[in-house]
Amino acid sequence: MKFLSKTLQLLLAITFLFSAYTKAVGPGFFEITLMDQGIAPNRLIAAYLARFFIGLEFALGFLMLLPFYIKQLMQFTFFLLGGFTLHLIYLWSIGDTDNCGCFGEMISMTPEQSIIKNIIMLTIALAVFKTAETKKIKKIIPVVFSAITIISMWIILPIPNHNEFPFDSFTHFETRGRVDLSSGEKLVAIFNLDCEHCQETANELAKLKRSVKNFPEFYVLYFQEGSTSVEDFESITQSSFPYDLIEVNTFFDLIGDSPPRVYNLKDGKVLEIWDTDITRNLINAFDLEH
Repeated sequence: MKFLSKTLQLLLAITFLFSAYTKAVGPGFFEITLMDQGIAPNRLIAAYLARFFIGLEFALGFLMLLPFYIKQLMQFTFFLLGGFTLHLIYLWSIGDTDNCGCFGEMISMTPEQSIIKNIIMLTIALAVFKTAETKKIKKIIPVVFSAITIISMWIILPIPNHNEFPFDSFTHFETRGRVDLSSGEKLVAIFNLDCEHCQETANELAKLKRSVKNFPEFYVLYFQEGSTSVEDFESITQSSFPYDLIEVNTFFDLIGDSPPRVYNLKDGKVLEIWDTDITRNLINAFDLEH
């Protein structure tokens, strides 16, 4: 029984550490998730909450690797997972099927799947609570350790300034769900649905995507000026990219003299802007091979 209890304790610790790690490698996605789920009212507060939760999970995971105050840690785990589970039940009840962010972008889970995961973790925590042999040290030690771990997240994961990032407001794309454009390498195209040149470019890019294995993450912001719908555009161009619709002022802010335009982004910075020879520029920038 002692071996089983230690094994379950270790499994729970690893799960918390892995959960924290998956959020830490891309905190922006977790921030967007907190905003979309109504937990944070804006990106700045979401950034603070994200770092707090990431640090808390790291602290819990590390403390669970030790033999001290295990029963108290399990009680706190009940409280934490119970609160998250109630929130997930609410999301599930309103039909939210997007990635809940429990494991960041690394493992996509719907609220329903995450509820099942949490129930399993709660069951494990209950088993550990009933069977664990706990030791005690000065309470101030785990409290200070947890505080230092949480505070360190602001040093390890500094909050970036998104004020100059032109795509900060675009966090959800059809067919993909939540997306953090300010993290990693991504391409964003600006297309007018009625623009023939945009349609030609989309067709070329779709052919390229089908012919290469290492096509980068590509997103489209569509402006609808006339009667052409997104479905019409995709049928004409034989393309299918994650997309969002933009209004006229945003469209003219983002294009040059005329569409199309593609932005090459890396970690929230615009590396390049392509208005011509878009396909060739993309091939050269990402060393794509047919």
